Amino acid sequence: MAYELYYWDGLQGRGEFVRLALEDAGADYLDVARTTDGSEKMMNYLKGNQAYPDLPFAPPFLKDGEIVVSHVANILHYLGPKLGLAPDDERLRVFAQGLQLTITDFVAEVHDTHHPISTGDYYEDQKPEAKARTKAFLAQRVPKFLGYFDGVIGSNPTGEGWAVGGAITYVDLSLFQIAEGLTYAFPRAMASLDSRYPNVARLREAVGKRPRIAAYLKSERRIAFNESGIFRHYPELDEDPA
Repeated sequence: MAYELYYWDGLQGRGEFVRLALEDAGADYLDVARTTDGSEKMMNYLKGNQAYPDLPFAPPFLKDGEIVVSHVANILHYLGPKLGLAPDDERLRVFAQGLQLTITDFVAEVHDTHHPISTGDYYEDQKPEAKARTKAFLAQRVPKFLGYFDGVIGSNPTGEGWAVGGAITYVDLSLFQIAEGLTYAFPRAMASLDSRYPNVARLREAVGKRPRIAAYLKSERRIAFNESGIFRHYPELDEDPA
């Protein structure tokens, strides 16, 4: 039975972190909202037409038969062992989940660059606040997060260039998406990514060359970055690297 991924149609968003894992593993899955009446099906589900405790708060959520899993980090923690994208060692699996939760925090801060006041208001209604928030984000938070991940990759004792253990995990796929998204949103600020965070840059390149990921990126299944997603390119928010 195919996995069913429920996420908003027309944008990568948080659902893309799950898609990348499914694509890299060659898993059989259905992107439900991109099918006929799929968005309606997802909304009906979210309105409570399923019995507690299977009701998710919001997309993305994944159905695997009768099992419903919500939240990106939780979905990837569930899928990782099934897709061969998690370490066998329990200590490393726990560490990988901690890294993914840190990515969750990072993604939330990316989102807040263009919606620092309210998600219920348009970006145009909070542009001065967005400018101030982005300035601090690029100067302080990006180095904090990317510096951490770069150090994690560099200190991996296997020397394979991955974040955890000697083989690719869902964490590496998520870090690829982070690097891709930041480069789209802030091309000027991220122009020095390769030199400042070389381990992240090499990981990004290695993931992008994986056959199934490379094919996915060229396919119609890969939704282009756009200004409805988490990573948005507003030129007025971008800055030259410090």
